[in-house]
Amino acid sequence: MLGPELVSETDDKVRLIRDRLKLVFNKHKSYANLKRREIEYFVGNFIFLRVLSWKKLELAPDLDRIHNVFHVSMLRYYRSNLTHIVPIEEIKVRPYLTFKEEPIQVLDRDLKVLQRKSIPLVKVLWQNHSTENATWEPDHTMR
Repeated sequence: MLGPELVSETDDKVRLIRDRLKLVFNKHKSYANLKRREIEYFVGNFIFLRVLSWKKLELAPDLDRIHNVFHVSMLRYYRSNLTHIVPIEEIKVRPYLTFKEEPIQVLDRDLKVLQRKSIPLVKVLWQNHSTENATWEPDHTMR
């Protein structure tokens, strides 16, 4: 095969590859969009901040040592509840501005079954969090 036939066949294969990649991309995009929610926060809203990593938010002057940028996925709307109040004095910020989460109790156990393996999970209650904020963690990481 030489000349125009080779170019034509190569173009066809490139088109086929591009179409398949676009199909896979659209499939992944539609799956990701099922889990995505439209959320809008406004100045003055009260929110919960999940303090595992940091991205964008203006903080109170008492918290000026903490970086003020957070990703929106770390924020949750605040619903007033007196058990949620944590005095700033109780928040211990380490020198590199990290906050250590301590597990308190295992609330439940489960087994996630995949095609080729099973993953034992535990539902963990974390220090300074309520039971509705408990998370599922791999059993081996919590030992």
